Amino acid sequence: MFDRLILAFTCDGGQETLFLSFLKQSTFLPPGTASLNMRSFASYSSFPLFLLIFSQTLAGLEKLEINDRVNSVYRAIVRIEVVSERGSNGRMLKSGSTGSGVIIDKSGLVVTNHHVAGKATRLTCRMHNGEEIGADLLGADALTDLAVLQLRLSERSPDSSPITFAKFADSQKVQVGDVCFAMGSPAGLSQSVTRGIVSNLALISKQSGSFRLDGENVGELVRWLGHDAVIFPGNSGGPLVNENGLIIGINEVAIASLGGAIPSNLVQEVSGELAKNGHIKRSWCGFECQPVLEDSQVGILISGIISGSPAEEAGFLPGDLITHFSGQPVQARIPEDIPPFNQIAGSIPAGKTVKIRGLRQGKKKNWKLITRERESAFNREKEVKSWGLTLRDFTMMSSLESRRNDLSGAQVHTVAPGGPSFSAKPNLLPGDVIMETNGKPIKSVDDLVGASKQMTAGKTEPVPVLVRFERDLASFLTVVKIGPEPEENRPMEAWKPWLGVRTQVITRDLAEALGMDRNTRGIRISQVFPNTPAKRAGLSAGDLLMRMDGQVIQANKPEDYEVFGNMIKQYRTDSTISLSGLREGAEAEWNATLDKRPTPSQELPEHEDKSLELTVRELSFSDRVFQRLQDDDHALFVENVEPAGWSSLAGLRQGDLLLSINGEMVSSVKNFKSRISELMEQESPGVTFFIKRGIHTMYIKVEPNWDPS
Repeated sequence: MFDRLILAFTCDGGQETLFLSFLKQSTFLPPGTASLNMRSFASYSSFPLFLLIFSQTLAGLEKLEINDRVNSVYRAIVRIEVVSERGSNGRMLKSGSTGSGVIIDKSGLVVTNHHVAGKATRLTCRMHNGEEIGADLLGADALTDLAVLQLRLSERSPDSSPITFAKFADSQKVQVGDVCFAMGSPAGLSQSVTRGIVSNLALISKQSGSFRLDGENVGELVRWLGHDAVIFPGNSGGPLVNENGLIIGINEVAIASLGGAIPSNLVQEVSGELAKNGHIKRSWCGFECQPVLEDSQVGILISGIISGSPAEEAGFLPGDLITHFSGQPVQARIPEDIPPFNQIAGSIPAGKTVKIRGLRQGKKKNWKLITRERESAFNREKEVKSWGLTLRDFTMMSSLESRRNDLSGAQVHTVAPGGPSFSAKPNLLPGDVIMETNGKPIKSVDDLVGASKQMTAGKTEPVPVLVRFERDLASFLTVVKIGPEPEENRPMEAWKPWLGVRTQVITRDLAEALGMDRNTRGIRISQVFPNTPAKRAGLSAGDLLMRMDGQVIQANKPEDYEVFGNMIKQYRTDSTISLSGLREGAEAEWNATLDKRPTPSQELPEHEDKSLELTVRELSFSDRVFQRLQDDDHALFVENVEPAGWSSLAGLRQGDLLLSINGEMVSSVKNFKSRISELMEQESPGVTFFIKRGIHTMYIKVEPNWDPS
């Protein structure tokens, strides 16, 4: 038995040599033994015990060999101690955290994740030997979740040993099954190494857009290298290393039992530009893409076009297929195919004309698109302490997302509870846009800061400031006293006879700020809805109403918000009322014939479809107003999506607008029920919804198990 075991064990000649060398120095051989082969050793009675010891010795030697290969990278790992700031509750809150990074050249450049150090105000890097070195943030890119730091090597002692840095491998050559080592400083501890294999070369998040940083979808560009080397909290930013001691990726995420690393080729490209310029220049086309819906289709499907984008100017439409982009053939059959296309599109220089070929409704079509430089999704927030706010300037994308016509104004990011802006009547809310203070335009956060300094210079008491701000489509006025005020809440208004306006009470502070008597009573029109009695009567936002049919509107305190509505309720829905007040300081009168309140959403036709596991209803008046829809725009409102249901799995969300089913417009609940019934009878393998979500449109394919019940 031992004879056969030895023969099997010694098929590797190199290990046999090692084995015999070890035997000659061991106590297992009789004294004076001059020569030995593997076969003859089987006769020794001590062989079983020796075999156990030798196998453990081989394992130890192999472990030592692996450590030698990775030690150089291990010494290049740094633990990053970060002090960062983020806007919350009207303040820029400081917080401490730790992460990992790796030194990539002799000048002291360190690569890590954006989510580790991208918002840092102070950075300290601890080396493998415990030495601490300060560092500066050179640049960060939220879209790839990468950041580059510069170690302050000049601050080191002259007798310090040279730093160790790691080199990159070509991530295109990585294969599934390759051994890899995840390195970092988990939980802020000293450096660690875990071992595994590469298990996936194109790992993406299951839910599109589920990993966002500063408004950017990291999955738009990145396909991770998946591996099973254990990733602990704090390993983010550390390197993923191959057996040759070369970096094949930067660890970023842990998904279930898998780790995900940003491939080294992308890391090299992005980190090089961040180190040189501090930011990444990318082009923007303005179309949104998804994989084709049918296997027979060739190309990438255009699911949506951003208004005012190069794609819209080039004539693209949802449903178009791109087959060639700037001369390169493109194809997306699965979600993993989208990031490479986005990398190609983003790498085109801004301002360049790109020739694009594709299909529209099965017919060949060519486009010429002029790219623009891509801005960040969000600007960094800034704190304005005297207002109790954090605010942001608009970028192109955040302006589009907010349905703005331009970049003017300072957008409220967070509000401090109990602070001046919170306590104003009406109070400021996240998303509001400050447009004017005391009649002077505010185009940016810096404008607001400058105006605030002027208004408070030399003052020892809170200063009342007349503020015009925008919320959705409404323009409001409020008075913010730069100093704390008590909190007040204002419930929503509701009544059945309808004028078609949003209003605010002319409070004493507001009246005084408008140059009127402090005891003035009335309301201010903040918004006039289209096709309403107010619109037909000629009322406009900013009009001040003091009387209705000669009766004073007794409202001058925030709690009087219901007074005007209660007065309206006393009339029939077809009554004509006389309103008097002021427009731009001059007396004015209006006559308006009231209408019946539009049907509220809870009273509109709706349908719960158990097969698709969703509920849709027809659009309400407010839906059309706030979604910026025209009277002839047809859609259904997605009222509910069952968690873990078919529609939810496909990506449908509550609040989406359903525009069409399998290419056919849907205009009513009755139409929806009829179309779905037909598809159920046909046992269609899937239903393709064309939906609108905010300013975006996309195709979603729901594949239910049809249930007639």
